[in-house]
Amino acid sequence: MATSTTSGTAALFRWYVSSATFAVPQAAGPVAFALVALALTGDTSGGAAMILAFTLAQVLGAIPLTRAGRSLAPTTYLRALVLFRAVALGTVALMTHYAAPFIWLVAFSALAGAVTGAAFGYLRAVLSELAPAGKLPRALGISSTLNEVTFVLAPVLASGLGTVSPAFAVVALSCLGAIPALLVPTAPSAPTEDVHAPDASVLTPSILLWLMCAAAGGSTVAALEIGAVGLALQFGYAPALAILFTVPLCVASVAGGIWVSVRNRIASRRAVLIQLTVMTVGAIVVALQLSMAVTVAGAILVGAVLAPLGTYYSLILDTLAPPKKRPEVFALLRTANATGVIIASAVMTAVSLSTALIVVSCLMASVVIVVGLASRPPMSVTPPAA
Repeated sequence: MATSTTSGTAALFRWYVSSATFAVPQAAGPVAFALVALALTGDTSGGAAMILAFTLAQVLGAIPLTRAGRSLAPTTYLRALVLFRAVALGTVALMTHYAAPFIWLVAFSALAGAVTGAAFGYLRAVLSELAPAGKLPRALGISSTLNEVTFVLAPVLASGLGTVSPAFAVVALSCLGAIPALLVPTAPSAPTEDVHAPDASVLTPSILLWLMCAAAGGSTVAALEIGAVGLALQFGYAPALAILFTVPLCVASVAGGIWVSVRNRIASRRAVLIQLTVMTVGAIVVALQLSMAVTVAGAILVGAVLAPLGTYYSLILDTLAPPKKRPEVFALLRTANATGVIIASAVMTAVSLSTALIVVSCLMASVVIVVGLASRPPMSVTPPAA
């Protein structure tokens, strides 16, 4: 029994490391790709094109590639997807070294992104087999905390290595992102009877509700991170002081992940509604731009509920998804977050920063209203008297 517990703990530890390193290419990509574009074209805007290609391909490839792996062992397919991404990124590094036409770098960035959504879906599905239901909230809280650490440290690593060589920075994120192929534990599912029909849809109203929430939350966080430089400038600070917004956001998110891990319980629907309201209030406070301190407080409010909400979405989708289609649903969750990032990026490209922040706040407010209406108990109907 002790040996079984020890092996289970070791498998979970390997999954945590796999999850944290899996996120490295996406976390470090904006900095690494900007440095690549600067070296090849003299302008960092090409890096944005590479990230856009990476993200759009992730959205488009998530479901088809997830479904393509249904007949294969989940862990084997996951490793193949991760290795494919590593090879694509390695090719980007090679092309950077030999100064290939920039369009090819954008194309291979898209190839790397195309498998990311599906790989995330299978990686998350593996956790459902490793962790008992009672320990799943804690496991997701730890994972969320580690991912936030990755998103803080990976850009710093990419920036440091990129000053030596942009190609070397891409090689590093490629190698770190390939670690799950070596470490992810094999967790074959026990044969269970699927209570859902074989062709059960993964786009039920209940699943769509939480995917919509994830997209809105993703757009809120993306707007804060993308707009951090603009906010610093509007308050009269140097662009480098954008960290005054992003660091408190990340620290609050790490604290939220720790709280989820300690609590180790799925939140009630009422608690989730409160957390969504807190994120909405934080987004509105940032949009108002009343003062530097108040705006930072708004960013902290958003970050504080980021991990609890992300954990809830993952847990509730675990229960709502047809067992055989869990990887597909988790890929959709990743796609929803990516869609939120695309929405925020598109809005901030089309309109001013202040207007974009207002749009994102309205989006969050709409989500709160929808969840509030969906959470109302059904009205009892009194039958007419005979």
